[in-house]
Amino acid sequence: MPTPPPEVGAAQRSRGIKRVLWAVLGANVGVAVAKLLMGMALNSASMVADAFHSFVDGSSNVIGLTGMRVAERPPDSNHPYGHRKFETFASLGIAAMLLVATVRIAVSALHAFKDNVQPRPEVGGFVVMLATMGVNTAVTVIESRRGRALDSSVLVSDARHTLSDILVSFSVLISLGLARLGHPGADPIIALLIAGVIAYTSLRIFRDTGLTLSDAIAHEPDQVITIATGVPGVAGCHNVRSRRVEGGYYLDLHLTVDGKLPLSEAHSIATEVEHRLIRELGGGDVVVHVEPTGEETQDPMSG
Repeated sequence: MPTPPPEVGAAQRSRGIKRVLWAVLGANVGVAVAKLLMGMALNSASMVADAFHSFVDGSSNVIGLTGMRVAERPPDSNHPYGHRKFETFASLGIAAMLLVATVRIAVSALHAFKDNVQPRPEVGGFVVMLATMGVNTAVTVIESRRGRALDSSVLVSDARHTLSDILVSFSVLISLGLARLGHPGADPIIALLIAGVIAYTSLRIFRDTGLTLSDAIAHEPDQVITIATGVPGVAGCHNVRSRRVEGGYYLDLHLTVDGKLPLSEAHSIATEVEHRLIRELGGGDVVVHVEPTGEETQDPMSG
């Protein structure tokens, strides 16, 4: 069966990512509204902080959807490699939104501490937090699995974001429990801890997206060389370079073959190397340069 053209797989991947983001957006909005209304009713700074965190989750989904809309555009004269890095930029947008949420929550918590705001730990607050934690747990599991399956930094970043929301919600439960036991002053302190968790999540996303945008290595040269030299007719492999892009990678390498081979046979060897690399490393863009033996120039950075 012939291999489908790359644009078909890319289109299916993009549709899959957007379906997940739309579903998660709906869940995040519902969770955020429930937390906000209950937090305001109970006068709980930590619950209101958690609600803002969930609203930021929803904003992140919108950023992800916008980024995907641009990323799925086909190559053009200004972007011959396509627009896939806009998905990575969307991940940066999610991280930026997390930092905004961090500042907002920290300021609210400090005001609550200064004004000695007393939360009312009623049963309804515990019910809402437990219910929203259940929703966020399901969202995190589904989004994380789909993110790995589709190799999407947007979904993986957003799953981390939602995971932090679960931890935040658990902290709010602790805050409500302490208030019920007569320690209402713990509420703004826990809200500050929530801000710290969100800031940490943001920094992790910045780190991971930075690796992609800075063209960090996608595959170890030794691994590529082992696969390439396993193809009959390949005398050597050198000058291996790779970098990540959303949903794949770019890889180029130089092969040495017997200089007496006909051009058509050398081309067939290069094509087999390309196909074998794609099979064993996963879908990507592989460019193979062929040289006759004795004329290769080794790149010290290629392994």
